[in-house]
Amino acid sequence: MGSEEIKIPEELLEELDKIAKEASKSKSFHIKRAIKAYLEEYYYLKIALARLKDKNDRLITDEELRKALGL
Repeated sequence: MGSEEIKIPEELLEELDKIAKEASKSKSFHIKRAIKAYLEEYYYLKIALARLKDKNDRLITDEELRKALGL
């Protein structure tokens, strides 16, 4: 596993400390999960933007989606 040095603003570190104590997990655990969540969101956004630009990828309305999901 690699390592990277980063600077984190004090207010974020304070929040991270609180969360780590409340959850009984290390700060490292929460930082890794936050980075993973960010990367997943980033890649989902890339896919969504690519689909939006694809003229052959049909967009559907909210109503069509609800009907397809049986809602």
